[in-house]
Amino acid sequence: MTRVLVGVGTAAYLPCDLALPLVDGHPSTQAGIQIMLTVDDDVISRADVRIGLMHRSMEKLYEARDYRQLMMLADRQDWMSAFSTEVAIALAVENAMGIVVPERATLIRTLMAEATRAAATLSFVLPILHDSTVADAARRLSLDLTSVQEAASGSRVHPMHTRIGGVARDLDDATIAQYRQVTQDISAVADRVSLAVAESTSAHHGVATLTYTQAVQYSLFGPVGRASGLPRDVRLDTPYLAYADLSDALDYPHYSVGDIPARYAALTDQLAVSARLMIACLDRLSDMRGPIDVPLPKVVRVPEGTYLSSVEGPLGQVGCLLVSAGEKTPWRLKMRTPSFASAQALGPVLVGTSMPNLAAAVMSFFLSVGDIDR
Repeated sequence: MTRVLVGVGTAAYLPCDLALPLVDGHPSTQAGIQIMLTVDDDVISRADVRIGLMHRSMEKLYEARDYRQLMMLADRQDWMSAFSTEVAIALAVENAMGIVVPERATLIRTLMAEATRAAATLSFVLPILHDSTVADAARRLSLDLTSVQEAASGSRVHPMHTRIGGVARDLDDATIAQYRQVTQDISAVADRVSLAVAESTSAHHGVATLTYTQAVQYSLFGPVGRASGLPRDVRLDTPYLAYADLSDALDYPHYSVGDIPARYAALTDQLAVSARLMIACLDRLSDMRGPIDVPLPKVVRVPEGTYLSSVEGPLGQVGCLLVSAGEKTPWRLKMRTPSFASAQALGPVLVGTSMPNLAAAVMSFFLSVGDIDR
């Protein structure tokens, strides 16, 4: 029996017994996580995941900013899916204030949320692809998604496009055409990426299996939960934005194995679904004109009370608990984030995994450290 302290991502620069070699470019390399392992004959018998190495205090920073300033901080919580956090917080405030967002703004939000989902999916898939032809096509698509976000919001990394009551700016015809082209490209490459991912992960069948019971126990939504047979999706369960009218496009293949290939397959399935949703949004936007926001008072104050919102981020459920004392800043703003839930489940799932498969197992949980150490 041997105890091994493993450093993941930036935690590899701290004192540790093993710096875990993740695939270059995988978003989990940005993580700052330690895992204390107990190893018997090269097989993990116990795993203790240690988080909190980045003291970001995001939730306390939320409470020190007025409601208009929250979008800037929201973008920096989970940089893999910044737009989802923006929308989660905006919906909580809007529900509290009784704000009805204009239909055009709602469609723009839905469009950008799905483009963010596709971009985040590609970020986690690209580094593991063995087929260089497919990888090159997916890489070009990833860059195109970044470019279209810049055209829509003015920023390549932090969109900050959501506003309380709407969005920051409208989409002109040229940007809509750019979105339509990138959506067609997603549709064209989605099946090829799925096949390439299946080939790249085929050696890890049965490795790091997350059971259905564990998925329920740790409330795992998104691709990690769907891979274990938990078909939860906030867009269907409690529709928000324009998803109530687009539910026919939310059709996913079913999985139950819960191993590494299943998690990557469930993640990659998002590409085709997001493309269908984006096409539906674009078709509606092309035939619609109207306002993109509602007038707000100079100082936004949320009525006293406790409010909830929830959205389906690229990696799972993003929830917001807003407690207001009637002031211009939140009294409490607590976030429920998918990577935090996945990090909790990682410990028990690693038991029984061999050390050579450790890196692949960790990467298959699609961890974003900003989502964990908030």
